Amino acid sequence: MQGILPYLVSALLYAAMGAYFWQRHWSAAANAPAATTASRAGERLGLLLLLGVHAAVLFGAMLSGSTLRIGLGDAVSAILWLAVLIYWLGGLFYRLEGLQALILPAAAAAALLPAVFPAARPLPNSELLAFRLHLLISMLAYSLFTIASLHVLLMAMLERRLHRGTLPAGLRTLPPLLTMETLLFRIIWAGFVMLSLTLASGVVFSEEVFGRAARLNHKTIFGIVSWLVFAALLFGRHFYGWRGRVAVRWTLAGFLMLVLAYLGSKFVVEVLLGRS
Repeated sequence: MQGILPYLVSALLYAAMGAYFWQRHWSAAANAPAATTASRAGERLGLLLLLGVHAAVLFGAMLSGSTLRIGLGDAVSAILWLAVLIYWLGGLFYRLEGLQALILPAAAAAALLPAVFPAARPLPNSELLAFRLHLLISMLAYSLFTIASLHVLLMAMLERRLHRGTLPAGLRTLPPLLTMETLLFRIIWAGFVMLSLTLASGVVFSEEVFGRAARLNHKTIFGIVSWLVFAALLFGRHFYGWRGRVAVRWTLAGFLMLVLAYLGSKFVVEVLLGRS
């Protein structure tokens, strides 16, 4: 197990980058000079280097020979790492500098969690390819829906401010509301595909290891409920044009079910009950 220093360094770097984005694209947005191609490239390079530092610290601790050590802190940290990476990739196609200022503080907090809630022992069956693929797909789904939840909250705030006619300087740097809404449902669609693959790969993994279909436990139930919520949201969007507050409620409800499916259960087992 690593000491707290590498995690603290990652957290402080995220916090510093988040403070830079906040100052550059939010608090000083009205008076700051327009970002140049060189300055945007520098921001992307700095964030990419930061992702590399976080990955080296996090995955260096998680990988133990042919097995994996993933506790509650590692899971949350990996999900936020993937979320920042997805934002970085999205920044190649969209103007997301203002949105990155919101996710980086969350990543800073998550980077510290493996030191607070370390994994006690390797995960059983983690040497199997089916399990690793299932784990990767599920974390991608979590990351995408984490982004969608932050995104929908920001959209709700932006819409409320527009109706009031008071738009802070930082919000003026964000993409137009319709563009953000289009991006939101693209993220939800990608997350929905990953969640569908997560449920399917869970069945495959269970049959490969235990020779039977997956049990209908709380993880499976909450996962299926989350899938149904997001399926209903996408159906309503396509056929009834759902948007605004309706999209906010359904997105947050689906994300809550997803959190209860895995992270909630890990919190109860590892933190409240003290089991690994």
